Amino acid sequence: MEGSKLARSLHTLCACKPLAPLVPSSNFPPKRANRNHVYRARSHVPASRCKMNNGDSGTKASWKMRYRIRSASSASVQHISKETEEGESRNSLVSGDTIRRKFLEFYASRGHKVLPSSSLVPDDPTVLLTIAGMLQFKPIFLGKVPRQVPRATTAQRCIRTNDVENVGRTARHHTFFEMLGNFSFGDYFKREAINWAWELTTKEFALPPERLWISVFEDDDEAFSIWHNEVGIPVERIKRMGEDDNFWTSGVTGPCGPCSEIYYDFYPERGYSNADLGDDNRFIEFYNLVFMQYNKKDDGSLEPLTQMNIDTGLGLERVARILQKVPNNYETDLIYPIIERAAELAMVSYAEADDLTKTSLKVIGDHMRAVVYLISDGVVPSNVGRGYVVRRLIRKVIRTGRLLGISGDGKGNVDGAVLPAIAERVIELSHEIDLNVKSRASRIYEELKREELRFVQTLERGEKLLEQLISSALLSARDNGTRPCLSGKDAFVLYDTFGFPIEITREVAEEEGVNVDMGAFDIEMEQQRNQSQAARAVVKLAVGNASEMTEGVPDTEFLGYDTLYSRAVIEGLLVNGSPVKEVSEGSDVEILLNRTPFYAESGGQIGDHGLLYVSEPKAKAKAIVEIQDVQKSLGNIFVHKGTVREGAIEVGIEVEAAVDAKLRERAKVHHTATHLLQAALKSVIGQETSQAGSLVAFDRLRFDFNFHRPLSDHEISEIEGMVNRWIGDATSLHTKVMPLADAKEAGAIAMFGEKYGDQVRVVEVPGVSMELCGGTHVSNTSELRGFKIMSEQGIASGVRRIEAVAGEAFIDYMNVRDFQMKHLCSTLKVKAEDVSSRVESLLDELRTARNEVSSARAKVAVYKASMLANNALSIGTSKTIRVLVEHMDDIDADALKSAAEHLINTLQDPAAVVLGSSPGDGKVCLVAAFTPGVVDLGIQAGRFVGPIAKLCGGGGGGRPNFAQAGGRKPENLLSALEKASNDLVSILSEKVC
Repeated sequence: MEGSKLARSLHTLCACKPLAPLVPSSNFPPKRANRNHVYRARSHVPASRCKMNNGDSGTKASWKMRYRIRSASSASVQHISKETEEGESRNSLVSGDTIRRKFLEFYASRGHKVLPSSSLVPDDPTVLLTIAGMLQFKPIFLGKVPRQVPRATTAQRCIRTNDVENVGRTARHHTFFEMLGNFSFGDYFKREAINWAWELTTKEFALPPERLWISVFEDDDEAFSIWHNEVGIPVERIKRMGEDDNFWTSGVTGPCGPCSEIYYDFYPERGYSNADLGDDNRFIEFYNLVFMQYNKKDDGSLEPLTQMNIDTGLGLERVARILQKVPNNYETDLIYPIIERAAELAMVSYAEADDLTKTSLKVIGDHMRAVVYLISDGVVPSNVGRGYVVRRLIRKVIRTGRLLGISGDGKGNVDGAVLPAIAERVIELSHEIDLNVKSRASRIYEELKREELRFVQTLERGEKLLEQLISSALLSARDNGTRPCLSGKDAFVLYDTFGFPIEITREVAEEEGVNVDMGAFDIEMEQQRNQSQAARAVVKLAVGNASEMTEGVPDTEFLGYDTLYSRAVIEGLLVNGSPVKEVSEGSDVEILLNRTPFYAESGGQIGDHGLLYVSEPKAKAKAIVEIQDVQKSLGNIFVHKGTVREGAIEVGIEVEAAVDAKLRERAKVHHTATHLLQAALKSVIGQETSQAGSLVAFDRLRFDFNFHRPLSDHEISEIEGMVNRWIGDATSLHTKVMPLADAKEAGAIAMFGEKYGDQVRVVEVPGVSMELCGGTHVSNTSELRGFKIMSEQGIASGVRRIEAVAGEAFIDYMNVRDFQMKHLCSTLKVKAEDVSSRVESLLDELRTARNEVSSARAKVAVYKASMLANNALSIGTSKTIRVLVEHMDDIDADALKSAAEHLINTLQDPAAVVLGSSPGDGKVCLVAAFTPGVVDLGIQAGRFVGPIAKLCGGGGGGRPNFAQAGGRKPENLLSALEKASNDLVSILSEKVC
């Protein structure tokens, strides 16, 4: 595009804003002059923002260049008075933080324990992300964990992505939201839940009673009666609804029960006749009460639960919308400040924007909340699991923002990342939601910046791919005499992998006269949607016989902090998961003891090994049980897994429990070393790094942490040196139990994946480390003896792993290394300090020898090729083309390339050469080289060689004039070359006849 034309286009795009200079791009304009408009896309800029020079309400502008616009006034925007008035009105109403606080205080005053929100990463393998307030209480509802309190209340952060396509389009759908809940664990039930919900709604929040409607399950006469006879709701405003709407189930089996919901009526003047609670324009459901009173059995029948529970959820964003009197959840003070920030960066007025622009800004506001809290909770962008959720949300924000014209960091740096600038607003709003977010801000900004800049590069690759796909479609249509069409699969790859909205792909393609197979694209989208919903996180509960198996078995008393030996009574025996009374020699068994010195696996530390002895007179015979693992199950019951090596054991007898002292010592050393390692990492690479997993084993420790790059050799050396200095300081550890709030205030760090009660155990290395930890530790750092990092590597995007050794394992590791070094010195006949230089010398000699061999092979290949040149076929009469297809025996790929280059130069233009070889090890090498005269006929080497390579079990490609390929079926090479020869002769004969 010419400079003046480009300037006019940009002026049309944003006539109301002065333009700063454009940052030149090496990738734009495209090389081919007739492709200058490939990257255009429809502008989503509203008419209120820009007055179009040609009078149109929309315009086309170069999409890629729009991404690089920098405006001197991008950091600020003048809001019109209407918007200011709306903001003042919004601020004068009850805030989202006040609603949250009032809810928790209301239930706290009614005997509910206020518990913190659990992480968005649940401690539950059946659920990808925390999707409901009840999730942290799932073990209690199942009866697997005894309740700590009879009733609780929480403000739970939640993530749901199954309705992500509705975000911004409706008034109420979100990916990130807060669920305010009150819960009863076998305490109160329907009457209290209903009356309190009504009191909270009408008195605390002062919602007009005449605007509130109720739904109940169609068969739940009890709830209907409470609402009508006790609360006083007219029957006209109580709707009985079916199982799909008002009966909660966790799955095909498990706890379930009827629901009752409270709806707010925005248009009470419409009366009662034909009122439909599913009408989102008139009603919004904001409070859901679940009466968990049944267990659904395998046959579908319902049986009453022995412990009836209450699980409620009040949507904070929905109540804020009602109380703040705004048209949708997004315009509440919980989200609107984020939207305002995005609007500033896009230089638009939200109040005056068209619907499409408003939707885009809502998407940005919602998704940025989600990604900030997910990253804060340790989820980093990746291509799998939770990381993929974060990556997709980030990419959608970037795509959406760029379509609005947002580029750069909002501070004049057009090549900078914009997401951190929006995330700042999210973090400002996080104080009463999660105190940890602000302290993790620097890591959040770094992750967002890195992911955005990486994705921008992906977008550029996508642009090149789109250009190639359009060229291919045009070429294929010309060859086949059909209308050019871009496949739905290719369009979906552009959308899913490279972030191209389908609207852009269609417009760019149509400008080139290429259709897009939208039917096939929709099929690809539907398949992905089905897969996403099939893998959607659902809270799965099941009432099994686990509680029955351990009925009457108390929690295990752990003695292992103070002793490695104790007497204990066998409270239960399990074989293959079923309870038994007696177990004989040779059997694998799980043993439940009333007390134990054995540590059960938790906090990354593996369970103890050891022995159980039976020698008391009351037993039938002496017995020995080898314990190979200990796990916690069903709350705080320790399950000792082992094998009866001698005799027999039975329920009720006393045993002597003895932990393997040497293995325990190794575990203690590695656990303390893990704490020192984390402290050293924070000191060397930054306090924002955080633990992402750990393993404390007998032979090593493994520590996973969030960091965006490999550690340098200097950093690893510095970390090792720091830990070893702390070991040499011989510092005594302090261990104490204190309230959780006091521990956090003191600065104690929580271990990844651990759950904590009101009282926590704090392990402190004075001046170095303080962590909440239930593991076993040494009493003095000198017991670690030494520390060595064995490896440091990446295991996922933004996650690194260190493996290290300390104590006896450190001594073992160093002895092995010393033996290996001595053996190497003996082999090379040098001193240890000369090993590196000797190895480098040998490598130089090896490289020289390889180069000489490669050069010799190339010369042999060229010589063979020169002998084959006379075998070339001549095709055509008026224009003769030389074609040569040959088998070159066992020469390697580099030599084959040299041979092809020699033949192309020898045969001269026009000529086509295809060579193949079998260099051994089941490999096939192929090379195709075409002169310009052949390429001009529409035959490209890269496309020609691919199908030939497939016949040999491989693939490949390259440039139009030169391509290489490989395969794994050398037995098919001759037939593949024969096909190549026939195809070339046939195609070229048709072209030149």
